[in-house]
Amino acid sequence: MEASHGHERNADQIAYWNGPGGQRWADRQAVQDIVLKPVLDVLLDRARPRAGEHVLDVGCGSGASTKAFASKVERSGRVLGIDVSEPMLERARQSTPKEAPVDYALADATIYPFDPASFDLLASRFGVMFFAEPAVSFANLRKALKPTGRLAFACWQEPRQNPFFMAPLQAVYKHVPKLPQLGPEDPGPFSFASEARVKRILGEAGFSAIAMEPSALELDIAVGRGIDAAIQGALEIGPASRALDGHPEDVRAAAVASMREALSHYAKGDSVSLPAAIWIVTARA
Repeated sequence: MEASHGHERNADQIAYWNGPGGQRWADRQAVQDIVLKPVLDVLLDRARPRAGEHVLDVGCGSGASTKAFASKVERSGRVLGIDVSEPMLERARQSTPKEAPVDYALADATIYPFDPASFDLLASRFGVMFFAEPAVSFANLRKALKPTGRLAFACWQEPRQNPFFMAPLQAVYKHVPKLPQLGPEDPGPFSFASEARVKRILGEAGFSAIAMEPSALELDIAVGRGIDAAIQGALEIGPASRALDGHPEDVRAAAVASMREALSHYAKGDSVSLPAAIWIVTARA
């Protein structure tokens, strides 16, 4: 997808998710689906998709959430997965059975011309925190919901509550400069960590009955394959990977040693389970 095909202020995100970063996420699709399954399970429980419903899955990535919603709405329903990342959507299309009640759209949800009042449920697993003007994006999305429609999405709580991100990153920071600090309104994984900000954004977009439920999870970044697999995952995607980009091999080797030491405290057998804190956000159209 070209940045010019989306909202102008989302151009940087569109470029990132269509470049090497997006490709790395697509390449790790199978593993990440396992790592993040506990999040998807909680989201499905709170979203309560039902047979026959039409679901809009925003920031669907490589399709795990889209397929999960499709299994709940059955053949009498339909799910549209939308994302800006061509590499991730290509993986989604490859892994989705042809008979599944699923469609995919390579597009920016901020400006996509959805059919008005056509969806029962607007859902997302970590796909809505990257909008540059989120109130504008959510206003467009709300128009796609039926008057009786509802919203349910998962987003991250504060970084300090998420060793899932921070344990590998803090180990890497012993050897490389810190990543540029994002402002509280900047797009990024933690841009919806503030309960007040999320409620303000959704209120401005026209949603009502906004609620945020905290959920504490443990996510096995090794997927049962031992600490080496956990380290490899941190080196391939996520903030630790970005912090190490461009650094020489000796620095990377030292960072890996520090990561091994930090992650060993979370290892139990072949699992490396890190605490993760999310919000499940729900609202009415």
